[in-house]
Amino acid sequence: MLQTTIQKTVRCKGVGLHSGKQVEIVLRPAVEDTGILFSLHTGSGSSFITPNPDLVVATGLATTLGNGKDSVSTVEHLLAAVRGMDIDNIHIEVRGNELPIMDGSAGPFVYLLRQAEVRELSKPRKVMAITKSINFEQEGKYIRAYPHDGFAVDYTIEFDHPQIGRQNLSLEITPEVFGDDLAKARTFGFLKEVEYLHANGLALGGSLDNAVVLDDYGVLNEDGLRFVDEFVRHKILDFIGDMAVMQMPLQGRFEIFASGHALNNSFLRYLYANAEDYIEERVLEPSHGKAAQKDVSISFPDAAPVPA
Repeated sequence: MLQTTIQKTVRCKGVGLHSGKQVEIVLRPAVEDTGILFSLHTGSGSSFITPNPDLVVATGLATTLGNGKDSVSTVEHLLAAVRGMDIDNIHIEVRGNELPIMDGSAGPFVYLLRQAEVRELSKPRKVMAITKSINFEQEGKYIRAYPHDGFAVDYTIEFDHPQIGRQNLSLEITPEVFGDDLAKARTFGFLKEVEYLHANGLALGGSLDNAVVLDDYGVLNEDGLRFVDEFVRHKILDFIGDMAVMQMPLQGRFEIFASGHALNNSFLRYLYANAEDYIEERVLEPSHGKAAQKDVSISFPDAAPVPA
């Protein structure tokens, strides 16, 4: 299986979730082994971020990446689309300090990437593969990971709300599954939380146009839900996006209960801190797409272990 990038440069504009202002992104092709590269264009110039778990600097409302100088927020939906559509290398230019929220899903980004067209490059794909089962748990919430030739998710959520309750969905993630079953699932929130955030100058771009909003009894959006279980589908979408801050695509089977951006990142930091025990770099053989172990020395950023 060969590495991929996009064929053409594409761009879009939209409202930023945090600022409520117009922001713009430009997606450009990238060469082999680039991975995902953000370039941030600010008033003081440009800076670059190649995501890794230690560069996640905030997880409130959305996932934020930072390099000590600049930061970019709400990256998870675009990253989910990039990984969900099996794109290995891409250059993401951001004009502003956040990505547009669009309709609150990854659907517009999948559309954009399809317009750009995915193309193969000359080198085989590299992945980080889970090699041993791990149970990462905090305050009753957990992520359990197992070796698996692919990326599979079994996700359960539970909310004390009549419209949500307990929902579970299990999927093997492929570009077809991501595009058809996950990409259009929107982020969601509760009316009391939205009112509080707006009153405190937060989430100024959030509205019924880019989120499913619930009061105490049901959904306020006039068009209702896109899926009966749209809530758990969006949680899987977020999980894929948060796992995409790995420097290579992650392979494994994941069982998740009630996780969010903070726990997702803590899990990845734990993997990084214990890389020799749980993950290894593999090269996918171009002839049949299976993962084969590569005898390499893997260097990871320093990180303090997070207790399981």
